[in-house]
Amino acid sequence: MDPAESFDLLKNGAARIISETELRQKLSLGRPLRVKLGVDPTSADLHLGHALVLRKLRQFQDLGHEAILIIGDFTAMIGDPSGRSVTRPQLTHEQVLAHAESYRTQAFKVLDPGRTRTVFNGDWFKAMSFAEVIRLNSRVTLQQMLQREDFKERIEKQQPIGAHEIQYPIMQGWDSVQVQADVELGGTDQLFNILVGRDLQKEEGQPQQVVLLLPILEGLDGVQKMSKSLHNYVGVNDSPNEMFGKLMSISDELMARYYPLLLGRAQPPELHPMAAKKQLAREIVDTYHPSAEAQRALEGWERRFSEKRLDQAELPEFAPATDERNIASLVIAAYGKAFGLTKSRSEARRLIEQGSVQLRGAKMRDAQAAVSLQSGDVLRLDKTHAVRIK
Repeated sequence: MDPAESFDLLKNGAARIISETELRQKLSLGRPLRVKLGVDPTSADLHLGHALVLRKLRQFQDLGHEAILIIGDFTAMIGDPSGRSVTRPQLTHEQVLAHAESYRTQAFKVLDPGRTRTVFNGDWFKAMSFAEVIRLNSRVTLQQMLQREDFKERIEKQQPIGAHEIQYPIMQGWDSVQVQADVELGGTDQLFNILVGRDLQKEEGQPQQVVLLLPILEGLDGVQKMSKSLHNYVGVNDSPNEMFGKLMSISDELMARYYPLLLGRAQPPELHPMAAKKQLAREIVDTYHPSAEAQRALEGWERRFSEKRLDQAELPEFAPATDERNIASLVIAAYGKAFGLTKSRSEARRLIEQGSVQLRGAKMRDAQAAVSLQSGDVLRLDKTHAVRIK
C-alpha cells in the first residue's frame, strides 16, 4: 500500500501519535517496520480492552510489517503501576509463565501467528548483572519518575510507592532498545513508559520509536476502564453465549463508542438501536468464535428475550445465599454473581417497581417481598438478563 494510504489506515482509531511526521517517514523507508506491543501476563485472561491494541497490531501485520509481541515475564513480576492507586500484588515467575501460555493462545485469535515474533523480556533481564542494572537505572532520574500523574497522586495521598515500581518504565523502555522498535503500541495510560523507551533508544544511538496510543476501552458499566478486577469485562475466552449476553447489556451510548473502537466503523444510523446492538454483539462473537457459534448465540438470545421462552433457554445458574430471600437482595446478588455487574439497592428497586423483574413468569412489584425459591426457577432481571435458580 502507498505510504500515505497506510498512514491514513493506521491513524484511524488512534488516540495520539508521537509524532505523525515520524510515522510518515518510517512508512516511507521501504522496509517492514518493527512494531512492538508488550503484554504482562498478570492474569490468565485477555479482554476486549486488550484486543483493541491487538487489532491495531494486526493492521500493521496486514500491511506487511513485523509484529513483535513481548511477553513481560520479568515486568509482570513488578506489575505496571500506570493508573494504579496502590501497589500491585507480586507474582512468582512460575505464575507469570503459566499465564503467558494462555495469553499467547488468546492473542493469536487476533494476530497472525505466522507473522508474529514472540519474545520474553526475561531473555535479556535475567542475563543482566547487578552492575548493569545500576548503570541502566543511572540513566533515569527520580524526578522524572515522580512526574508520573499516578505517582504524584499517591504521594499527595500519602500512599506508598514501592521502589520496585519505579523500575517498571525503565524496563519497558529497555525492551524497546533490545528489539530496536520502530513503533510501540499501547493504551493512553502507557504514554510515560513509551516515552522512556524513546529516550533510552536515543542514548543508544538508535532511531526513536513512534508512539501510537489507542483509547482506553470502557467496561460494561460505561464508566470505568474494562478490567477483570472490576468485573466489567468481556473476555476473549468467554463462551459465545456469555460474550453475546454481556454485549447486549451495554447502554446505547456505550454501543455508539464500541462500534468504531471494536469494529472500526460508525454505528449504522439506519438500524434501530436494538438491531444495531445485536449486530455489534454478533460480529464481536464472530471474531473470537466460529460463525456458526455466533449465529447460535444470537438465536439463543432471541429465544430467551425476544420470544420470552426463558424456561427452555440455556441460562446462567445462580445459587442464592440463605440471607438473600427478599426480591431486591436476590436481584442485586444475581447481577453480581452471574454477570459480574454491580447494582445498587435503588437500581434494583426501580427495576422491580417498573415490572422488569419476573419470577416464574410473574412480575414482582414489591422490592421487600419475601420469596420462596425452588431449583430450576427462572428469575428474569431485565430485558437482557435472566438466571436459573440452583
